[in-house]
Amino acid sequence: MKKLQYLPVISFIALAFLSLKSADKVNIWLIGDSTMAPKSAKAYPELGWGEGLADYVTNKAEVHNHAVNGRSSLSFINEGRWQAVYNSLQKGDYVIIQFGHNDEKTDSTRHTEPFGSFKQNIQKFIDEARKKGATPIVCSSIVRRHFDAEGNLKDTHGDYITGASQIARETNTAYVNMEALTRKLVSGMGPEKSKDIFLFTDSKQDSTHLNVAGAGIVAGLFVEEAKAQRLPIATVFK
Repeated sequence: MKKLQYLPVISFIALAFLSLKSADKVNIWLIGDSTMAPKSAKAYPELGWGEGLADYVTNKAEVHNHAVNGRSSLSFINEGRWQAVYNSLQKGDYVIIQFGHNDEKTDSTRHTEPFGSFKQNIQKFIDEARKKGATPIVCSSIVRRHFDAEGNLKDTHGDYITGASQIARETNTAYVNMEALTRKLVSGMGPEKSKDIFLFTDSKQDSTHLNVAGAGIVAGLFVEEAKAQRLPIATVFK
């Protein structure tokens, strides 16, 4: 009977230990649009590069992909999606921010001005992440696979790339230029070979969204750049 008296104490210690181990894990929060987002099974083989990132982290980190199809920096805030992430942030977490694709849209629920409201929204993410003790990382949008008649990759994001880099510099925030990294990748592959990483199937030809292979490759570009810049987040990558 005396031995049984110790069981609640032992269980409490075990639970406390497990909670401590869970708290020790670094959380990586992703906020962005469809090029980063998780997808439903019926969307296969479409996949956002944020899902590919999970394959690169060690057991010291966990990826929480909150990127959503069709969202801009504005709609992500107005729909309460940022608030949900903010409420979950803990000291030592990372927040990877990538918007721009849908900020370019003309409808009032999504449109932002690249040197105005777009930068202000990105700054909100940065400031509030830091308020919780998390480390923000700003990314530019990945390229669309839009080639001209001469086989040159077009610029489809314009000032939103500049706006992202500006606000990162002005707030002394880490910046990963995913547009430049993916531009080099897709340009090097050319108009035909680059179809291998985008959503090109018998029923769909999509030059904006990545397939499973592309998601892994583009996530790898982010990881390589984080290591090259010696960003703190690189310590949780394989």
